[in-house]
Amino acid sequence: MNDKQILITGATNGIGLAAAEGLAALGANVAIVGRSKTRTRIASARIRAAAAGKGPTVATFIADLSSQAAVRRLAAEVLDRYPKLDVLVNNAGAMYGTRQLTKDGIELTWAVNHLAPFLLSKLLLHRLKESAPARIITTASQAHQGAHIPFDDLNAERSYRGFGRCCETKLANILFTTELARRLDGTRVTANCFHPGLVATGFNCNNGLLMNLGMTMLRPVARSPEKGAKTLVWLATSSAVANVSGVYFFDQEQTPPSPEAQDTDTARRLWEISERQCAISRRKPCSTL
Repeated sequence: MNDKQILITGATNGIGLAAAEGLAALGANVAIVGRSKTRTRIASARIRAAAAGKGPTVATFIADLSSQAAVRRLAAEVLDRYPKLDVLVNNAGAMYGTRQLTKDGIELTWAVNHLAPFLLSKLLLHRLKESAPARIITTASQAHQGAHIPFDDLNAERSYRGFGRCCETKLANILFTTELARRLDGTRVTANCFHPGLVATGFNCNNGLLMNLGMTMLRPVARSPEKGAKTLVWLATSSAVANVSGVYFFDQEQTPPSPEAQDTDTARRLWEISERQCAISRRKPCSTL
């Protein structure tokens, strides 16, 4: 991975941080995106320590991915700094117990988990194509099983359940990967996604005492962040998947997602609606780059 440039969102803890450490230890130049300056600085120090003696650079970007204006600024900064981008990892994600709206007027979980990676990938596509062969990797989840995209209620105005909404966004991640891979055919840029397993991280610990307790009780049976990141690192580095695209993986093996996640018409419809959601948002003053 010497001289490879990798950008990872959601890399201040959990599998994102573990992957960044692993990739830096292999010699890759790693850039991480975080929302908190303090946590991003601490994560950067950990990644540098993991890469001791390997010589890669570790860079940081600060962005609140719930804001499309922030996503656009992030993309502009990345394009300005890096003439080459070999791997984009869309790892940032969250779950919220109560319905909230972003400044763009979009339900928060949908904005962070789906529209942020959708928009960031689109804004960086030209640079990735210029850098080909290149890879786009998105963190999905087995939680997509049984979920459906609520096209008639995308902003969750009629119904909102925190976990159910998260499952919908994880389905969206897979559908996004499917359609992105189709559109990238012949460019030598691949797009894949993966399920990290149940990982002991800070995920879902922001939703009150009950949820925090529930996640704590799951820790004894959960994977370590390093094990959860193993497939991510493999997708970013392995020659075995250099020409594989549009696939959902678990434990480094291709795994069929749900029937809904394999529906190409749904994937295309979601892409077109996501483009409109981002375009509409851009016309608002709060989202202008």
